[in-house]
Amino acid sequence: MNLGEPENRRTYYLGGGCFWCLDAVYRKLRGVTDVVSGYMGGAPDTANYRAVCGGATGHAEVVAVTFDPEVIPSDVVLDVFFATHDPTTLNRQGYDVGTQYRSVMFYETEAERAEFDAALRRHQAHYDAPIVTEVSRAPAFHEAESIHQDYYARNPGEGYCNVIINPKLSKVRRYYASWLVEGASH
Repeated sequence: MNLGEPENRRTYYLGGGCFWCLDAVYRKLRGVTDVVSGYMGGAPDTANYRAVCGGATGHAEVVAVTFDPEVIPSDVVLDVFFATHDPTTLNRQGYDVGTQYRSVMFYETEAERAEFDAALRRHQAHYDAPIVTEVSRAPAFHEAESIHQDYYARNPGEGYCNVIINPKLSKVRRYYASWLVEGASH
């Protein structure tokens, strides 16, 4: 509970490529109360977009997804994570290549680790290739620059949003429509 959420809230730290994608997806779900883009895994002094994009910092682009498990079950939060990126590609998501784009789940407690491991096993059945998602103890979370927060909503016409994020949102609308916030059409 690193971000100081109320007791009935939980926060997962998830990386599935560029944080703009997961940020856009999770902001559309009922029960998700906050999404913050950031960096995890490297030294604090390298937690900035320019350094992380260089690929040598050890950081992954992640989102801190805070949700109310009484509204949206943790399994759904994790199912959406696996549905919106390719967990079988090492250090790559589409055109984004480098360790900063790795598939990763950072846990804070052993109970979270068990949830993450169970989700990995559950989703492996959907893939022919092995899932390479890293499951690691959560290091410090470093919030990304303000330009990266809610990027999709502020830049819907941007090429990256149209080519990369919109198909992910379409997939969520198709498979997780019952979890969408009313009016979440983009």
